[in-house]
Amino acid sequence: MAMGDSVPTPRISVHQAFGGGLVADVLLWRKWCGGVVMLASATTFWCLFELAGYSILSFVANVLLLLVVILFFWAKSASLLNRPLPPLPNLEISERTAGKIADELQVWVNIALLIAHDITLGRNLKLLFKVGVALWFVSFIGSFFSFLTVVYIGVILSLSVPVLYDKYQHHIDEKLSVTNKIIQTQYRKIDEAVLRKLPLPSKKEKKMQ
Repeated sequence: MAMGDSVPTPRISVHQAFGGGLVADVLLWRKWCGGVVMLASATTFWCLFELAGYSILSFVANVLLLLVVILFFWAKSASLLNRPLPPLPNLEISERTAGKIADELQVWVNIALLIAHDITLGRNLKLLFKVGVALWFVSFIGSFFSFLTVVYIGVILSLSVPVLYDKYQHHIDEKLSVTNKIIQTQYRKIDEAVLRKLPLPSKKEKKMQ
């Protein structure tokens, strides 16, 4: 290798980045059956609720009603004909599962509260600028698409972007590196021209708060 040649960045395992389990296999189409089922289900729900205008609440209520009626008559016929009852699992949430869900929610809530604290009490203008841009972008996207359409687009991207990145990782990383440099340059200009000129609270004021 010549002295002027750049050292190539090590290839990241996309499969390991997604945990290396069933989710990674589905998103990378290594288990194509799971990907097909996920895509077909998302497309069916989107067409049913977005294009056909069917209500989600009515759909859930009708499905549950149909399920309850089927199980009721199945159990009745089983008792009359001496057949086994419907093979229903134990319908309860274990304390371990509830604890995991609560811990995960606690992490995300604490992150949101920490950001709000840094913006309001800490008067972090840089963080306020980043959060403001992110919320404006979400609002801009929401003005064109409904929530269900955004979710459907998210499913399509989750089933396509990881595969494309895994296949063309080197080229994508080069483009992302150039884009990141441009964004950092523009942010530094905004920081020097606007954010650094705004008055910030002194350390004594922060201690008094």
